[in-house]
Amino acid sequence: MGWFFNRKKSSQVAKDRLKLVLIYDRAGTTHNDELIEMMKKDIMQVISRYVEIEEQEFEMDLRNVSNEDAGVSSQLVANIPIRRIKQLNRNAARK
Repeated sequence: MGWFFNRKKSSQVAKDRLKLVLIYDRAGTTHNDELIEMMKKDIMQVISRYVEIEEQEFEMDLRNVSNEDAGVSSQLVANIPIRRIKQLNRNAARK
């Protein structure tokens, strides 16, 4: 039963993977397709709880952007076509 309490939430897993992407980006290895696909699956799973999405048209990319104030930074850009917003059960939303 101890393993149940030590399990990470999917949002925490997604945050950890995003941190990895930023580390890889700063190291100069921005085109790690496998890592982006893992993140894409995690993000789709979380978003799908609340909305129906067009999974085949879901696009995600990492970009380096130059900015006068911040210098060079990374952006995670996602295009997520939404079919409809799901009705949420109020009891489920409180958990």
